[in-house]
Amino acid sequence: MRFYEFEAKEVLASAGIPIPKSIFCRTAEEVLSAANEIEGSVVLKSQVLSGGRMKVGGIRFTTSGDEAAAAAIDILALSISGNKPVGVLVEEQIEVEQEYYAAVTYDGRAKRPLVIFSDMGGIDIEQVAEDHPEHISRTHFSALGDFSEYVAKNAVADVGIAGSELNGLTRVVSALARLALNRDMTLAEINPIGRLADGRIIALDCHLDMEQEATKNHKDLLDSMNIGVDEKRQARPPTKFEQDAAFVDSADPRGVAGNLTEFEGNLGLIIGAGGGSLTLFDAVRDAGGQPANYCEIGGNPSVSKAAALTKLICEQPGIEKIAVMMNVVSNTRVDIVARGVIKGCLDAGYDPAEKIALFRIPGSWEEEGFAILDKYSVKYVDRAVSMDEAAKMAVESLR
Repeated sequence: MRFYEFEAKEVLASAGIPIPKSIFCRTAEEVLSAANEIEGSVVLKSQVLSGGRMKVGGIRFTTSGDEAAAAAIDILALSISGNKPVGVLVEEQIEVEQEYYAAVTYDGRAKRPLVIFSDMGGIDIEQVAEDHPEHISRTHFSALGDFSEYVAKNAVADVGIAGSELNGLTRVVSALARLALNRDMTLAEINPIGRLADGRIIALDCHLDMEQEATKNHKDLLDSMNIGVDEKRQARPPTKFEQDAAFVDSADPRGVAGNLTEFEGNLGLIIGAGGGSLTLFDAVRDAGGQPANYCEIGGNPSVSKAAALTKLICEQPGIEKIAVMMNVVSNTRVDIVARGVIKGCLDAGYDPAEKIALFRIPGSWEEEGFAILDKYSVKYVDRAVSMDEAAKMAVESLR
């Protein structure tokens, strides 16, 4: 789950990381009041979950309250990557002598958390890695036990920083790492960190992503910012389709039938089996199909839960057919899923034989499940047909 910048900075402040004086506003009138309260020059930042704000005019520098209010009208009306802002962050402008980059994330290859640090902040870290690799350090550490400042000091010192500058940056990087570990962040990034003329170190911009499965463990933090634990945010706010699917999944504890991401396509997907769901999604696209969604099912959901999810997907505008596909599973009853998707089609007012492009779920109670599909003339295949072949068959049924 991704945080807006104004939320992320609240989290940083709670972790003891210095931030500029800032006020979150939803209207131009609030921006005027905030700019006058802060006094002096301010920077206005569009609050969207996607990047690239500066390039399209989502960040503006102003010198007076009236100028800030006028700029806020433009920012609030500006769509960035298809997303309208939820508000504007009004922040004091600060003279910075040096900018740095710091991030804490997880290295899937090394299977260990990682601190990334650079003395070239304020630009894309990918560009720094390509053009100036000597200005980046990568320091792995253990997630067992407390985070050691020694790790942070090594990460900062590896790019040639020393003295009081090293000490100040070490404190910020250490606090960021502890925050990432304690709050189950998949990414905790500050870009840039600024060093001011008086030597102070301050976080000028930040990006926080929390592990979606861990949100219920941090209800205290989310409640303090009026964020629901089931709220899903990626590079944009969740759509109504995604919110409705999350409700279906959370309303019944039996199994999984949700975790949905919406796309623009005509083939609805009900797919699962761990990494098999990602494989099937890619297989549909490789076959020339246009998925309307990514969605997971598994862990033996109830008939009613599978039916509710199927009905929801069938009712989405633009979805012509649905494909129900999984890898070989042992803990999901084929007959239950078959009953659920057929009931969902019927509840949505569709003939299952026409609406279901293909059913491929090999597993327990397979014969009983196939008998139910036969009763409604739904096309299905068994495990002899690979997932790639099944995806191609589902896409072909739309042509």
